[in-house]
Amino acid sequence: MPQWIALSRTEHSSQHVLPRDGYHHSAKQRVVPVLLAELNKLIPHYVLGFIRQGERYTPVAVLGVKGNAYLAPDGRWFSPYVPAQLRGYPFALAKAEDGQQVLAIDTAHLVNGPDGKPLFDEQGELSEHTRKVYGFLAQCEKNRLATQQAADVLAKHKLLVPWEMVIGTDAEGGSPVKLDGLYRVDEQALNALEPEALAELRGGPLALAYAHLFSTAQHKALADRVQFQAKYAEQGSDVPSNLDDVFDGDEDLEFDFS
Repeated sequence: MPQWIALSRTEHSSQHVLPRDGYHHSAKQRVVPVLLAELNKLIPHYVLGFIRQGERYTPVAVLGVKGNAYLAPDGRWFSPYVPAQLRGYPFALAKAEDGQQVLAIDTAHLVNGPDGKPLFDEQGELSEHTRKVYGFLAQCEKNRLATQQAADVLAKHKLLVPWEMVIGTDAEGGSPVKLDGLYRVDEQALNALEPEALAELRGGPLALAYAHLFSTAQHKALADRVQFQAKYAEQGSDVPSNLDDVFDGDEDLEFDFS
């Protein structure tokens, strides 16, 4: 589990950050939150759904059943597009005690000495690398708020209902493998909305609803990934050497998802 600490000019001025080791940090994740800005990139590769957190719903991409089926054993990503939230690690935005947002870092990636990249420059300002990551995370956070507002509108009109997703079987002819805790858009209820209610969904909420509905076409591909992952885990096979040619992950820290 990551141990997050707020980045400090006084405490970390001479320290460096080690780059993440691929995407191993996402190994146990079954879902990852997603943003409105990246929906067009997600739809061809992921099943999208919602999870409930308290009284609110968060849109997510489904990564697997027991863990992340998009992760290769060597840390590479089995898809042309990596969800934005995973690309900022080992940095994250966190709330301080006074409610202000601060840039945080996983302590496992903090080092003294020449390894890694400097966190600050000689003037005590954020280094170019740290500034780039911070800018990316700040834009993601801004879009996360818009994404949450869109999900809130869908919930307001009672369009999100429980979804027990069945992803293949645990063996040939075996028991169904299920992923609990998900919610989906009730398409019948969406189509039955009155014009006044439908007008409230224009823009982000409607885009989010239809992105989810279109993404369900990736259900079989997700099941195949889960079985592929289980095969390599069971047999201890090597990762295909041409993985980069087949699944060339998008690791850029750029917010332009168009």
